[in-house]
Amino acid sequence: MQRLQAFKYELMPNSETQRQLRRFAGSCRFVYNKALALQQANHGAGEKFIGYVAMAKHLTAWRNGEETPWLKDAPVHPLQHALKDLDKAYQNFFAKRADFPRFKRKGSGDSFRYPDPKQIKLDPGNSRLFLPKLGWIRYRNSRDVLGELRNVTVSSKGSQWFVSIQTQREVEKIASQATTAIGIDLGIARFATFSDGTYLEPRNSFKTKAAKLAKYQRRMAHKQKFSNNWKKAQANVQKIHTQIANARRDFLHKATTTLSQNHALVFIENLQVRNMSKSAAGTAENPGKNVAQKSGLNKAILDQGWGEFRRQLDYKMAWKGGMLFTVPPHYTSQECPECHHVAADNRQTQARFVCVKCHYENNADHVGAINVLERGYRLLACGDAALSRSVKQEPAEVSQLSS
Repeated sequence: MQRLQAFKYELMPNSETQRQLRRFAGSCRFVYNKALALQQANHGAGEKFIGYVAMAKHLTAWRNGEETPWLKDAPVHPLQHALKDLDKAYQNFFAKRADFPRFKRKGSGDSFRYPDPKQIKLDPGNSRLFLPKLGWIRYRNSRDVLGELRNVTVSSKGSQWFVSIQTQREVEKIASQATTAIGIDLGIARFATFSDGTYLEPRNSFKTKAAKLAKYQRRMAHKQKFSNNWKKAQANVQKIHTQIANARRDFLHKATTTLSQNHALVFIENLQVRNMSKSAAGTAENPGKNVAQKSGLNKAILDQGWGEFRRQLDYKMAWKGGMLFTVPPHYTSQECPECHHVAADNRQTQARFVCVKCHYENNADHVGAINVLERGYRLLACGDAALSRSVKQEPAEVSQLSS
């Protein structure tokens, strides 16, 4: 089985290399935004969508034009890949997998990719990496790179720069060492409740830092925009956002690793997080109801990282020889696991479940997890699991599986 895996390291560039990194990321952002503006103008004129090949010809003209000669200073392959990213964003939009592509702004997800492995040199013995037009750059060599090098992505987060080295290697398919199955109910008061009665407390990384973040955001708002003091305040805000993301990612990695090691089968609700966290503000003609409460719920849902939890669990279960299945989430917390009577009155409070028919009593989240496990078994027994299983291996932070 072929495994695509990415190894991420922190770069240690000098001041000159940092300037080059910012310039190259800015060039790729400029090309992406210019191509997006061209697509929008072309659509407004009633013309057909411009594909990648035709758009690449525009890139050649921009690099050779008098208005943007500085594009020649950046390596061409990352610029071409920026156009591929835009083309992919449009394809996802056409397939209704994503929203309409938006313009990129400076300092928000700055990155660029070298797709040709022939242009890249890796010297792990000296903890350095060679990239076109950047030369040798040192990195924090925290672990070995395994497999044949495929591509390299350079990205920034706050004032730090990182490199993600994607490789490909052949690995043996393994059977899971675990023999148990478990159902998971995701929530707010409890991050995850399991069918065996145990549960995980939520990390709430954003909620923990919300007051501190708001304080620094107020300081930033009181500064003259783009002044030195404003930039210092912005750096503090970015630092807190980084801390929030790192804490959430660390929590999710630990949780998913433990689950994948201890269970051969994991069943989870097929939650549509995007729909669940949509704004309830409505419009001026049709204003929403309970907007403040819904806004707080949306923040809590996004703070948990349910989508990232499922994504990590998906590839880690496959790595360990186990399987992840999704089941329909309807009425899992309203159905009695004893008599299977379904009623909204069964869930008397957020946490308390009492069946109005047989008087079975339990924690509502535990009841949901039990029902998720039972539905998973039914799907397997009826042969419908292929319809519910998450067969698409989404590109993970550390891996992408293909067999």
